[in-house]
Amino acid sequence: MNRILINGQCMDASAAVVSVMDHGFLYGMGLFETLRTYGGKPFLLERHLARLTAGCKTLGIDVSALPDALQLREWIAELMEANGLVEAYVRYTVSAGEDALGLPAGMYSRPTSVLMAKPLPEPAPTLYTHGKPLKLLGTRRNSPEGPVRLKSLHYMNNILAKRELSSDPEAVRLHAEGLMLNADGHVSEGIVSNVFFAKNGKVCTPDAACGLLPGITRGLVLELASEAGIRCEEGFYTWEDLREADEIWLTTSIQELVPVTSLIDPDGTVSIIGEGRIGPLTDILLRLYRRQTGGYHENDNL
Repeated sequence: MNRILINGQCMDASAAVVSVMDHGFLYGMGLFETLRTYGGKPFLLERHLARLTAGCKTLGIDVSALPDALQLREWIAELMEANGLVEAYVRYTVSAGEDALGLPAGMYSRPTSVLMAKPLPEPAPTLYTHGKPLKLLGTRRNSPEGPVRLKSLHYMNNILAKRELSSDPEAVRLHAEGLMLNADGHVSEGIVSNVFFAKNGKVCTPDAACGLLPGITRGLVLELASEAGIRCEEGFYTWEDLREADEIWLTTSIQELVPVTSLIDPDGTVSIIGEGRIGPLTDILLRLYRRQTGGYHENDNL
């Protein structure tokens, strides 16, 4: 990643700076979205921008000062060309912008927009067939900033969870994801993913009241399942519910739907889910999801 865009200006990453008076730096007042491209085009961009816009209104950031979807598409295309990328992992950050030292009472009228892009990570050859483990962490999901969690710049809780997961050499070797429960002991979400499971033909995922970030991919998967006539439920579940599931999968904007084929307890006990490979509902929903992308994907050997 050699070139980035700040407020629409493309520059070398080494020359890009944000003021120490930016309230994103001082108080974590800012939001970001991560998405990927298919065929060089950003996928579900309007949905990402809708979530970001709603979050900006909550934080008091003037959205009229931000690029619209058309402008952002042009910025993404420009940045990808500048970095020689055919496909990209894209991060769009909106920080509150410069203001006086101290907590503000009014709106932020001069937000800072930062656009970054890098190559898509190369998935393991068996990721979409034999999946990955999910390890239960001791780190609890903190309560959200307001009624619904924002994809905000204060990411400490996720980083602490990542450090806990990284302290387990076996979890690292297996490329496991970490699972956080909320303060009440209910399943919330992964470090960088939402969690789904299926039991007796019904798709289940934690309710937003469990403190999770309502992911863009999560939302689309719920829509696709409903359209396909698959029963869906958002509720309050435990680790034991996951251990008794027929199949489990994770959703992210970068990796789509990833099967979970084993669970790792804090003491290291491993439970195999299903037959240790992608389950039938996960398979169906992954294929339906990929149809939405316009057919641009490389991992269709399920």
